[in-house]
Amino acid sequence: MIIENSLPVLLSRLDFAWITTMHILWTPLTIGMSWLLFALEIAWLKTGDERWYKLNRFFEKIFIINFGAGVATGVTMEMAFGILYGPFSQAAGPFFGNILGFETITAFMYEAGFIGLMVFGWGKVSKAMHAFATFNVGLSSSLSAMWILMANSWMQTPNGVVLKDGLFQVTNWWHAIFNDNFVWGFPHMWVATVELSLFVFAGVAGWFILKNRNADLFTKLLKPTLLALLIVTPIQIYIGDSVGKDVADTQPTSLAAMEGHYHTYLPDGSPNTSWNLIAIPNAQNDGNVFAIGIPHVLSLLETHTWNGVVKGLDQFPAKDRPDVWVPFYAFRVMVAIGFFLFFVALWGNWLRLRGKLTARELQKRPWFLRALVLSSLLPYLAIWTGWWVREIGRQPWLVYGMMRTYEGVSHMSVAQEIAWFAGYIVFELVVWAGAWYFFTRVIAKGVDDIAPSDTLFHHTEEDESHAGGGHARPSFAKPVLERNR
Repeated sequence: MIIENSLPVLLSRLDFAWITTMHILWTPLTIGMSWLLFALEIAWLKTGDERWYKLNRFFEKIFIINFGAGVATGVTMEMAFGILYGPFSQAAGPFFGNILGFETITAFMYEAGFIGLMVFGWGKVSKAMHAFATFNVGLSSSLSAMWILMANSWMQTPNGVVLKDGLFQVTNWWHAIFNDNFVWGFPHMWVATVELSLFVFAGVAGWFILKNRNADLFTKLLKPTLLALLIVTPIQIYIGDSVGKDVADTQPTSLAAMEGHYHTYLPDGSPNTSWNLIAIPNAQNDGNVFAIGIPHVLSLLETHTWNGVVKGLDQFPAKDRPDVWVPFYAFRVMVAIGFFLFFVALWGNWLRLRGKLTARELQKRPWFLRALVLSSLLPYLAIWTGWWVREIGRQPWLVYGMMRTYEGVSHMSVAQEIAWFAGYIVFELVVWAGAWYFFTRVIAKGVDDIAPSDTLFHHTEEDESHAGGGHARPSFAKPVLERNR
């Protein structure tokens, strides 16, 4: 029998938290960058400007490394469901298993086919077909994210199912798939992937300009990237606010933990409207030892009224309350990063309006370039902390309101839990180290070794006359035996 607050349950939670935290390092960049690679390819095809081609091929190398790391860690995460959460996997199979199966068939296999064309098709298929393949990599990776977020969102708001005979039986597929949390949760995550990828573009460009390597080329990339960020960053802030209001309605314990909001009403009976900037929860998880709050801000954020009532943790049994520390501070880190990234986008476009977005002028402003480099890393931390808020805020529920975490973990000994945990730590760190090794090699080489596009898409008779040399022209003609043989 598994006890709710036992060490095996804690180890299962920590182990899976480690696995998902390391996996989510890779997948957002795969999703967002696939669309940006498509945009670079279209820019090259429309303008004929070789610089867009070179940038495309350069960032494609980063994409391939990232994609490989994402696949390796994703397979590990799939295994972990059965190993660490066997009872949950069995109980949620009627819904969860179907959704993950749809993801494999309609997204992962779809992506695997077109990514082969995208990576190995240069010069072997037409330019239009290659661009079509890149588009489909973007579409399939977004479909993959949709299915995964659908499954996770269902755990947050399990609509359309009943728990009967130990199984989550689907009563309404439409409600289960398009559950309450998915409506805002998926856009929030998808826009985060685009924002992350744009800032990776901007950060890499800033680094090359700072080092005065191909500065004009990367300045050309920086201009549309910063303009796109001026649009994307405020959209993400708006979507994040909408997610918060949805969580307040569907998962009030999580919202209360995010805000360190214990008491719904003040001692005088009026609503507690304060938003806590800093808070130190007590050991009993029923109040704050210390807090710095700003009156009315919480009500304005969650209800858009001056004195709106926001449920505190005192409205729920102690056994149903999540721990506050991680959701509270992780949420504030995520929000702070979101506004900082918006500031960086404003800063860059202000320089653009003043005519300062040239390589020469940017090199006179090293602090802006350093801010860009930092901004390429901060979205990762924002995605991490946002995911921690989402997952820890749901506790002590595995499926909110229907299955508690201790009911879904596998029945393993502490020694077995530790052995799996150690194995996963080693594996994930090896993948991480390998990926970063290859990233540094790609950055060190830069774009100078990328051959012009006409070496792939234009052939001469002289090229084709050299045995084993040049670039083979693709042919789909039927083989014909020579008559003189």
